[in-house]
Amino acid sequence: MTSLEAIKYVRGELQVLDQLKLPHEFVYDNVSTCEEAFDCIKSMRVRGAPAIAIVAVLALAVELEHKKDGTTQKADTIKYINSKLDYLMLSRPTAVDLSNAIKLLKKKSADTAANSLTPDQTLACADIRLSYIEGAEKVLEDDHTTNLAIGRYGAEYLRRQQVAIHTPVNDADSLRYYTTSPPGTQGAPDQTYRKLSVLTHCNTGSLATSGHGTALGIIRSLHKMNYLDTAFCTETRPYNQGSRLTAFELVFEKIPSTLITDSMAGALFARRKEEKNISAVIVGADRVARNGDTANKIGTYSLAVLAKHHGIKFVVAAPTTSIDLYTESGASIKIEDRAGTELTQISGAVVGKLDGKVDANHTERVAIADQRINVWNPSFDVTPRELIDAIITEKGEVVRSSKGTFNFKGLMPQRWREQVEGSDESQATTNSAGSHGLQTPMSEESTQFYMESI
Repeated sequence: MTSLEAIKYVRGELQVLDQLKLPHEFVYDNVSTCEEAFDCIKSMRVRGAPAIAIVAVLALAVELEHKKDGTTQKADTIKYINSKLDYLMLSRPTAVDLSNAIKLLKKKSADTAANSLTPDQTLACADIRLSYIEGAEKVLEDDHTTNLAIGRYGAEYLRRQQVAIHTPVNDADSLRYYTTSPPGTQGAPDQTYRKLSVLTHCNTGSLATSGHGTALGIIRSLHKMNYLDTAFCTETRPYNQGSRLTAFELVFEKIPSTLITDSMAGALFARRKEEKNISAVIVGADRVARNGDTANKIGTYSLAVLAKHHGIKFVVAAPTTSIDLYTESGASIKIEDRAGTELTQISGAVVGKLDGKVDANHTERVAIADQRINVWNPSFDVTPRELIDAIITEKGEVVRSSKGTFNFKGLMPQRWREQVEGSDESQATTNSAGSHGLQTPMSEESTQFYMESI
């Protein structure tokens, strides 16, 4: 296997990697019903907003492929689909990606039923099933395409920040450099650049998405393009997504990597920035507010402060679906507090006292703090826009302007008109950006670079 897959799907069959058994066991569970998908999500055997949505909608696609609905009237088929989707929504009621996917597929199924004029009800039911299945498969396909685009844009953004080396490189150090034409040039002589290192937080890779990932997707792209020296990852307390999952992904794909504790980032920047050419902190996002404030895994804000102090780029990787234009700033984002036991207890595979080997079949939960201590355990924090240098999306990058602001209007003109400016017809002719929304004139408030012009 050359790449890590959290979700394996062919029409009529769905397999999901059990993330609770990582990194010591690599086990796929067959998911053939909505009930199995619900349990998979609820128990956190699958995690990450995109992956949750994909597993949910594909589980119903598997049921429909095998005609488990048993319906012979199109009204009953629609009723079955809607009831199953409503049930799946309860597995993670706050998940925006899941909610959006469910709304999309409900509408697609209803439209197919409404447009079906055949008097043959059996054929009409088959058409609705196929429409749903194709729609669910498109959710999977679109997420993977989005991740690849984010990785590509992010890698090129970071490449443009590098300065060419004009002194001779020793043969012994040649692996620390790469040679390519300067960014934005065609036909110019190649120049030599120092490979760059980055730090990432939490898990934003194949295990949280359909594949490749967002922030970790950029790291994958950097490695594939031969621009990467080392990927540093934090353990990401208290749930240890970095040490359990990100470290596993990096090792699995043989990407040069080093694990650190969350509290070591400042020391890393101070002592090894020049040696390793640490150029960026790359993180994902649970939600990006309209002004660029970004909510992400607890500890992200601290990394942004440290990056600013040490002159290191702080980059957010997020699909446009994570940009919430209704939320004006991070002050309006509600932060969930999680169980205190996540800080005071921990589970893991048992290590043999004599041989030091990991027994993946034997896990224990142990106390690591006085169980009487009060605990404050917020799941996320909000990084102010002033600390973010760029937000990388599947449509391009948005760079913080000279005024310290972000503007997503040019990136998502239709959504901006509908959600920010309203549906006034006079706004419909403003910022006409074509079908891809990427041809909007540049402005000081929206500095974007599109892959086609790099």
